[in-house]
Amino acid sequence: MTQSPITAIDSPRSRRGADVLLEILRSEGVEYIFGNPGTTELPLMDALIGERDIQYIWALQEASAVAMADGYAQAARRPGFLNLHTAGGLGHGMGNLLNAQASQTPLVVTAGQQDSRHTITDPLLFGDLIQIARPAVKWAQEVAHADQLPILVRRAFHDANAAPAGPVFLSLPMDVMEEMSTVAIADPSRIDRRTVAGSLDELATRLAAIEPGRLLIIAGDEVYGAEAAAEVARVAEMLGAPVYGSSWPSRLPFPTAHPLWAGNMPNKGREIYDKLTQYDAIFALGGKSLITILYSAGPIIPASCAVYQMSTDVRDLGRTYSTQLSVVGDIQASLRALMPFLAAATAPRADAYAALLSQAALDRTRNRAEREARAEREWPAPVITPFVAAREAARAIGPDIHIVDEAIATALHLRGFLNSQSATQYSFLRGGALGWGMGAAVGCSLGLGRQPVVSLVGDGAALYSPQAMWTAAHEKLPVTFVVMNNREYNVLKNFMKGQANYLSTRSNRYIAMDIAEPAIDYVLMAQSMGLPARRVERAGDVAAAIEAGIASGQANLVEVIIGVE
Repeated sequence: MTQSPITAIDSPRSRRGADVLLEILRSEGVEYIFGNPGTTELPLMDALIGERDIQYIWALQEASAVAMADGYAQAARRPGFLNLHTAGGLGHGMGNLLNAQASQTPLVVTAGQQDSRHTITDPLLFGDLIQIARPAVKWAQEVAHADQLPILVRRAFHDANAAPAGPVFLSLPMDVMEEMSTVAIADPSRIDRRTVAGSLDELATRLAAIEPGRLLIIAGDEVYGAEAAAEVARVAEMLGAPVYGSSWPSRLPFPTAHPLWAGNMPNKGREIYDKLTQYDAIFALGGKSLITILYSAGPIIPASCAVYQMSTDVRDLGRTYSTQLSVVGDIQASLRALMPFLAAATAPRADAYAALLSQAALDRTRNRAEREARAEREWPAPVITPFVAAREAARAIGPDIHIVDEAIATALHLRGFLNSQSATQYSFLRGGALGWGMGAAVGCSLGLGRQPVVSLVGDGAALYSPQAMWTAAHEKLPVTFVVMNNREYNVLKNFMKGQANYLSTRSNRYIAMDIAEPAIDYVLMAQSMGLPARRVERAGDVAAAIEAGIASGQANLVEVIIGVE
């Protein structure tokens, strides 16, 4: 009897689109899928049964899921993968997708979509996911057939990592995820993107021609992505140049214990201008280093201050400010290639550069002593001041524990107290949309192999995505959440106080800026999600509480009641 030919569905290699997706993710080295499941994600959830290599990290809300994937991607230095729930879930995650876009975090974002066979009937949960996602991602596309998954998912991972890095989006209809396919996934491509910039001999000559002490280096967030902290330090030492971070950073990509570390640039236009009047030139490493928050009249860079830039993102070079020379290339590879030229060009004035380095070490010691003296003066205050809270938090955390910071009231102070040889300790809310920090801390711990992380968060920011605490407890992660609680939107009040013509300033009345009637109990909130928690109201108890939280090795919360500035 003649046997009938084997059909695709009977083939031993035939499997659902969801299984094809998991095969691709395994080959890309994906450890975690971050998400919150709904009906359109059920094929993927079913395919995960029995999966050993990929773990689903369950967030209780999509904003938390996006932040977790962001924190993971930054810490692990690889794209994060997340799966959101159709149009509503994608909408919930949009704020943190915009944060990821601003931070240039590589994310492969997917969302379940309604079965394409009945979209013409306007079913529940259906929406134009491509148009919703497009403003926050590099590109967005819907997968039409299971056979397209290998090419489109590989493309998503490639493009998320390509400069400028950022989120990409794929819509995954239910019928595509359930469709049977015999498609081969092929092997991942190996792409070396570490290009070396051109004109480095000219750049070295120009930098060496600047009078010693008159050059400022800005180490932008791109330095972290390029793992170029050591190279930046060597170039700064050769030039005797102070190193500043971006005005509104995603990372502190330079060792805060280095004598040439000078802190972050101001985030007000006039203050940036005043700072740069002390210099003849800046050498900006990475793009978008001078971000301002509110408008101020006048130029940001003095006409007398020359600009030199290096970045992998050609769009940022010469974009806002005229430059004497900008070069395109990977920062680590390009600085390594620059050094021989720079060594020769700076040799005649090596003694002057060495003297600047020595003076910087003395200045650093004096500045730290001044900060300690201020903290001691503020110590007796009846309510813990933000400055003292920051000092005590930094003291408890030390130089090695990773910090994810969304506590705007204490962030600037905290950075001034950090003293680490690591260029990876600290991350911050680059995008500015609140609700990122607590989820990012969960992802950061996962990206570091479940190492301890301290999440510093303001009381207002903690209300945007507190569900991340449940995931931290569920995953048994050693994350210490520290809520800096001043019971108001103090940053907004201070902005308004700077405007003499505002009625709010003259009347000392600020609408919708006091979180006081009723007050929020963050200790009870944390306990309701399974975390041990305590409240601190005395300066002498802050460090001990945070130290105990870290030592516990479990998710926990410390609420610190602080005053206002």
